[in-house]
This record gives sequence, C-alpha cells and structure tokens, in this order.
Amino acid sequence: MSDKEERIRSFFKAYEQRFNDTLKDPPVVDIQGLVDCFARFFVAAGPDGVRGGKNGLAFRWAIPHGFEFYRKIGTRSMTVTGVEIIPLGDDLHFIAKVGWDSRYTKKDGEEVRIDFANSYFVRVEDKEPKIFGYVTGDEKKVLQEHGLIS
Repeated sequence: MSDKEERIRSFFKAYEQRFNDTLKDPPVVDIQGLVDCFARFFVAAGPDGVRGGKNGLAFRWAIPHGFEFYRKIGTRSMTVTGVEIIPLGDDLHFIAKVGWDSRYTKKDGEEVRIDFANSYFVRVEDKEPKIFGYVTGDEKKVLQEHGLIS
C-alpha cells in the first residue's frame, strides 16, 4: 500500500470520528476540521442530480444543520467498514469507495442498521487528502424505507 493510500484510509477514519462526535450529547461539531476535509470547490452527485459548491461561508453554516438532521432522526453511529482506493491516472487523484455501517434508534426504541457505500473523489496534495467530489445513493429513499423519515 502506498503512503498516499495509507493517508486516505487515515483521513476517512478521522472523518468517521468527526461525524460520530457530532452525534454526542452534547454534540461536538469540529466545523474547521470538517471544512478542511474538502477542496475549495467540490461536486456532489446522487439521484437528485449533480451540484457544485464552494467551500466557504454557506458550507460552514450548513455543516451543523446537516448533523442536526442526523441527530433528529436517531442516528447513533457511523462506522467505516472498508475503504477501496482506485488511482485515477496520476499520483494525486483517487476514488475512495467507503463502506459505512450506520446505526439508528427510532422514536419507538427500535434499533435500525443500514449498510451503504459512497464514492469520494480525493486529491492528495501536500500530504493532505481533500474531497473534491462524491457520489451517493438515494439516502432519502433508504431512510424512508426504514421508517426514519416520512
């Protein structure tokens, strides 16, 4: 395994920890740490389309609100189950297919487990990985199917 691949794996373990810290009571939201995970501009793609955004004030504002949503629906933990790394033609760019194990507690006390994977486009420059894009599945549909949202 290359040094850059090892840094990408460590990067996603740290990302996992930051996510789980936001689920604590009270939540610990490392806004700067999360902002630093992303490139100055990044693209998100999923069933609802493709969007791009700047890593700026609006993104900083959205971070705690996004995690509040996860706490509200009963998210207890997000655990990385694996990271498959695919080089993209040079030694700077990679796809990291990250498996996640997510755990929830519904309002009625029922425990829910959802496994999923997202693909992240990562640039490793100056030894620091940065997400410049990601592709997700239909999160809303899956959460609805499990009765976590309506």
